[in-house]
Amino acid sequence: MNILLGEMESRFAELIWEKSGREGIPSGELVGLCASEFDWKKSTTYTMLKRLCDKGFFKNEGGIVKTVITKQELAAMKGEKLVNESYGGSLPRFLAAFAGRKKLSEDDLNELQQLIDEYRRG
Repeated sequence: MNILLGEMESRFAELIWEKSGREGIPSGELVGLCASEFDWKKSTTYTMLKRLCDKGFFKNEGGIVKTVITKQELAAMKGEKLVNESYGGSLPRFLAAFAGRKKLSEDDLNELQQLIDEYRRG
């Protein structure tokens, strides 16, 4: 899956994530939002929507646009890609490199420890 988005794809995805909720957003309403937010014509909105549906981010069923990949899931996928490509899949190596450039606060360390503890508990 191609998780890279261009600038306008990202802005469009952000708009859908912000406005769609659990039930999704009617595509006609999305057209109106894009007209006011981006000054897009209806055809531009549907072209961009098709592109992001083809990439697997959203689906348009019966005129309702629904999220397939949430904003948080995309962020996790990007993080995994970075760790895999730059640190051979080693999260400890990534954290060591990150901590070597930025001092971690006590709150950061506590939050990391809490995540580790939760992970160990399952």
